[in-house]
Formats: sequence, structure tokens, C-alpha cells
Amino acid sequence: MRTLDTLRVQGLTVFLRVDYNVPLSADGKVADDIRITATLPTIRRLQSERAARIVIASALGRPKTYDPAFSLQPVASTLSSILGKEVGLLPLEMDAARSQIAGSPEGSVLLLENMRFYAGETANDAGFARELAGLADVYVSDAFGASHRAHASIATLPALLPSAAGLLLEREVRELRRLTEQPPQPFLALLGGAKVSDKLGLIQNLLPKVDHLLIGGAMANTFLMARGCEVGKSLVERDKVSLAAELLEGPLGERIELPVDVVAADSVEGTPEEMPASAVRPDLAVYDIGSRTVEQFSVDIARAKTIFWNGPMGMFEREKFARGTFGVARAVADCSGHTVVGGGDSAAAVRKAGLQDAVGHLSTGGGASLELLEGRTLPGVAALEGADA
Repeated sequence: MRTLDTLRVQGLTVFLRVDYNVPLSADGKVADDIRITATLPTIRRLQSERAARIVIASALGRPKTYDPAFSLQPVASTLSSILGKEVGLLPLEMDAARSQIAGSPEGSVLLLENMRFYAGETANDAGFARELAGLADVYVSDAFGASHRAHASIATLPALLPSAAGLLLEREVRELRRLTEQPPQPFLALLGGAKVSDKLGLIQNLLPKVDHLLIGGAMANTFLMARGCEVGKSLVERDKVSLAAELLEGPLGERIELPVDVVAADSVEGTPEEMPASAVRPDLAVYDIGSRTVEQFSVDIARAKTIFWNGPMGMFEREKFARGTFGVARAVADCSGHTVVGGGDSAAAVRKAGLQDAVGHLSTGGGASLELLEGRTLPGVAALEGADA
């Protein structure tokens, strides 16, 4: 994959594709800027190498056409504050945007409107990609979180300009590929979240490689049911119970570890009760792993030389169901091995616990990181690897 070290940008206009698909607060401001700050090393690098202009592009949400509620104006304001200089939001009309870019002084940082406002983006339209190519001289992608999308500015544009991976994307790919290419043993994967179906490909690809696969979150309910446990009113994928049973009973099933105790209640508003995983009553639902499970998981985590974690252990958004997730987060942070947290809610939990600086790598790409670890080809990465020639 071509990197910034091989790309000349001095005096040139750079098209920088990023993933600024950030949450917005009720008053329309950026509520979490982690995806923005993660791209700062690349922006600073381009500025230090005297790029004439940096034209940044991103998607936000999933609008089908222009919708002011999904404008990138809040992102432009946040980025302006972070960089300490005005970041201009370009007009939606492409000719007007091209004209404004050409008339901007050297050193300008400009932001295109939401890529999803353009029908050609999600259609991966070659004509739209050529329009984008006309805005700049070179292309850099730091959009790892969107690199699994076969969209025009991600999959097709890199072939139309001299292209390279930004520092964030380069690190994301390097760190995640390390997990599947002879990682130091013991290798432990910790998976949570809601659905087995969301992580089935990941489980099947990682299980032969790991020494331990620890499962928590609502997806553990499906495995517990496969073991004959009552899960009451818990979220469970009944159509995946037989598949979970096959994994547990298969030749690598001994590598899978499930919760030995859980925290349950009659509703999310109810009073939490900790109990053995085999003792959940029909009137209860499981919302977290229990304290004995945290202790058991923590022992395995402490011994690991390599850890990948994706997905919370419970409904950590509510304090009374957050102990499992935060307990595991502390164990991962304390581990002396190489630790990778795979984006999404697990990364949010690490940040909420104030432990982001204690893990080896905190990924910005939830879906992209999972697909890469499943062994799938990411269009945005493949396009840059194809740019090597």
C-alpha cells in the first residue's frame, strides 16, 4: 500500500478523504470529535510538507439526497477550532466548489459538503469520481472507518490521481493485520455486542487463531441458550442457537468462554440482580456479565500477549449495567501485551473509562475493522494497494 512517504504534495492541492461520520448533539454540534482528532497527524503532515490546499471530504449519516440536518457545517466549525484556522465549507454545486478551491490562498483547508448528498458517491459512479478528481492534484485517504464502502471517493477516485494512505489508515491496517499474521501468543479475542450474526464471520476467522475467545454482551445469550441455559426475556437470536451449539461442540469449542454469572433485571428500569448464568428466571433479562465473570475473564486477559476486543459486555450506557464492560476495560488496559480495541461501542467504553491512552491501538473503524479481521477485502484499502503501480 502506497504511503505518504512516497507522495509529493508540495505546492499541490490534496483531496483528503476522511471518516468524519460523527455524532451530533441535539443543538447540532459535534458530540464526539475522536474521528476528527484521529486525522490530525495526517493533516499536520500535509501542512508541514507545504501542500497548497487540503480539500477534505467525508460522509455524515445516510441521507439519500441534500438534507440540511446532515450538513458538515458543524464539522467545519469543530475542525476550525481544533486547527486554529478557518476551515471553509465548500458550496454543494461542484463547479462552484471547484472555483472556490482554485481561488483559495495557499495553505487553505477546505471541506466539501456531505459526500452522501451526491448520488454518484454511493453508486460508485465513475463520472462522479472524475468530477472529484478535477478538484485536486493528489489523493490521500485517512477514511479507514469507511474503507469497507465501495463508494466513488473511496474505491474509484484513488486510481484517477497519484494516491496514498494517510497516517491513520496506514496504522489501522498495520495494527489489525498484525492480529492475523502470527501475533504473539497467547492470543485472546474478547467479543460482545448484541448479535452473533454481526460477528459470525469474525468468530469463524479468529477461532482457529486464538487461544481464548471470551464472549459477553447480548450475543452471549445465544451461546448460553445453546448450552441449555434459561435466558428469560433476554435479547437472543433463536435462529442462531444451533450454529452457536456447533461452535461450542466443535473441535475448537474449548477455546470459547462464556459468562459464568450475569446481571439481570425485569426491565432496563428494574433493580439489577447478580446470579449464576444458569439461574436466570423466565421473568428476567440479562443486561451485563457478573463480577465472577469479570474476574475469570481478567485472569485470561492478564496472561495474554495479544488482545483484540470488540463489543461491550452489557448495556454500559446505563451505569447499573456498566460494571462488566468497565471491569473488562480496566483488565485490557492493565495487560502488558499488545492490545487492540476495535472501534464502535467498545472504543467508546474505553474512552468513557478514561483508559484510551492505556491500550495499544484504539481503532476508529467498527465495521471496517471487523471486515478486515474476517479476511474480507476492503475496497478503500484495495484501491490504494492497486495504486502501488
